[in-house]
Order: sequence, then C-alpha cells, then structure tokens
Amino acid sequence: QLSPILEEIANEKGDALTVVKMDADANPVTPAQYRVTGLPTINLYNNGELVKSIVGVRPKSALLKELSEFA
Repeated sequence: QLSPILEEIANEKGDALTVVKMDADANPVTPAQYRVTGLPTINLYNNGELVKSIVGVRPKSALLKELSEFA
C-alpha cells in the first residue's frame, strides 16, 4: 500500500514538499478535475502547475528517486 510510504516520505522531506492524500472513492469528482486516469496517482505541482505525474505503486526507493529533482 502506498499510504505508509507517502507518510514516511512526508516525514523525511516535509521541509521540501507537502504531501496531500485524497480518497478517490469519497471524492469521485476530484480525480477528473486533476486529470487522474489511474490509481494510485501522485501529482507533483510547483507554484500550482502540474510538473509530473506518477501512476501506480512504486517502492519507496523508486519514489524518492523520482522526487529527487523536486525535493
């Protein structure tokens, strides 16, 4: 499951990024607003602009590598 991995990353990188989680089942309209086409999806924003989307479950090491250019 991705949630514990994101919590770890938020604790480790909290000074460089903000992690926000959303339950797509509880908020069915929101994924379409953010162009989410698969779950889980991690969207990375810089100054409100989408700069990267990561779709699918990844191990923590892979996520940290993908996030390294941003945090």
